[in-house]
Amino acid sequence: MYWDVKQVEVKDVHKLFVIFEDGKAGMFNLSPYLDFGVFKELQNNAYFKQVSIEHGAVTWPHGQDIAPETLYAETINQ
Repeated sequence: MYWDVKQVEVKDVHKLFVIFEDGKAGMFNLSPYLDFGVFKELQNNAYFKQVSIEHGAVTWPHGQDIAPETLYAETINQ
């Protein structure tokens, strides 16, 4: 899908730079999510840096993920 993530990079504390399949690129701030459920573990900066892409979604080793359509909608273009 056009909103699948093809590249992700940690840029700042709890911020990701993402590039989507359609070429859109920008910053996504995870700070608003970090006080809830499984996302609390992402408060640990060393763990946060373990971000990867699986099936077009941004993921972490313990199963946290951000749906590509959410990333696409909330990414601030660069």
